[in-house]
Amino acid sequence: MRACRDLRGRTRTHLNHQVHVRNKLTKSHSTLSALTLTAAASLLLAACSGGAGASGSASGSSSGSAAAGGVTCASGSITAVGSTALQPLIEQAAKQYQDACSGATVNVQGGGSGTGLSQVLSGGANIGNSDIFAEEKLKPADATQLVDHKVVKQGWVMVVNPSVTGVTNLTKDQATQIWTGKITNWKDVGGSDAPIVLVIRPESSGTRATFKKLILGGATEASGKALTEDSNGAVTKAVESTPGATSIIGFAYFQQNKQSLTGLQLDGVEATVKNMADGSYKLAAFGHMYTKGQPSGVAKAFLDYMLSDPIQKTLVPKLFYAPVQPGS
Repeated sequence: MRACRDLRGRTRTHLNHQVHVRNKLTKSHSTLSALTLTAAASLLLAACSGGAGASGSASGSSSGSAAAGGVTCASGSITAVGSTALQPLIEQAAKQYQDACSGATVNVQGGGSGTGLSQVLSGGANIGNSDIFAEEKLKPADATQLVDHKVVKQGWVMVVNPSVTGVTNLTKDQATQIWTGKITNWKDVGGSDAPIVLVIRPESSGTRATFKKLILGGATEASGKALTEDSNGAVTKAVESTPGATSIIGFAYFQQNKQSLTGLQLDGVEATVKNMADGSYKLAAFGHMYTKGQPSGVAKAFLDYMLSDPIQKTLVPKLFYAPVQPGS
């Protein structure tokens, strides 16, 4: 930019000098010289103007512009609704995106995977966040209207209230018997003599659907003997405050509350990001962000950002998720 300002100054001085000289020359000669110099000056000034315009566009927030760090910015407002297991990641990603793109607003809400899918299908939300595939919750004709954007791999951990002692691991079979009401006391799985209190999620929950599919083999939970809470956060608080309680929460929630909860192994495998990523820990699934049809504007820009290095290589592991592999 400094070079362009110097060039403009020198060009104006040269043009003024040319006018002075032209008055002393013959008419034909002065006309040719003036035209030649004017054309050259115009090209040089245009080049500088073009550079300034590209720089301004690059730092702006208009649709399709690129902010610092390679973020593609778009102007407008969108709402992403659904999975509370994904919510910590998407909320933080939205904050980072809005910090980089002042013209964009990304509203993130919970409600559960079922709510996210139904809202994006009906047009009530731009993005539906889900722990499960749309086909598992919606009618086939409805599911085909949605486009799946896998953004992360996520895991859940079985947790118990600290009053439960002597239990550090549950097999898949033990977990199934507990959650179907066949085992009702912790002493039956090596723990203290205390009744088991189940803290369960509503039917709309993707966490519940994933646990039911991967661990219970589709068996029906003993819901009549359970407390019901509507989010990962609410479940965490309920288990923390209820003696003998157990439930399932996302890795991110467990890491934030390790001091007040006990996490259990599954079939002898620790609930860690490494074990989830390599497939040895089985209570894990993709995190989905659905759109109705192909996304555009802020929705597309934000979804692209979710797959960018600042999210996949930095924020994802920081919050105890695993990056999604290209083509997953």
